[in-house]
Amino acid sequence: MMRITMYWGKDVTLLFDWWRTDSWPSYALSLLACFLFSLFYQYLEDRRLRFNSTAADRLSQPLLSKIGRTRGLAAAALFGFNAAIGYLLMLAIMSFNGGVFLAIVFGISVGYFLFRAGDDDDGHAVIVDNSCGCS
Repeated sequence: MMRITMYWGKDVTLLFDWWRTDSWPSYALSLLACFLFSLFYQYLEDRRLRFNSTAADRLSQPLLSKIGRTRGLAAAALFGFNAAIGYLLMLAIMSFNGGVFLAIVFGISVGYFLFRAGDDDDGHAVIVDNSCGCS
């Protein structure tokens, strides 16, 4: 049975039936995985936005050129992959486990600090076009 209220236990099922924790070491490893996965989400978001901003700097190329289509396909693939990670993080939070929630929020916060907090320092703020409400 799935929980519908927040709880603070070590017994969690995350995303898949095979990802279950029933001991403190497995729970700690799962929290670490959630933290690292959310950190990677912010890193990928930073790479994706920087990829798009460098593409915008090269507007002198024709939009229908082979390079333009290749960059567009790469940007779309990166966007889709980033959106998928964001939705998986959201579904992990929907396990309603307090530790999972805190690990993901902490990972996204640390990732933002490491990869995105300096975006305004150089005067070129990166526009956020987030695919979902995950961050």
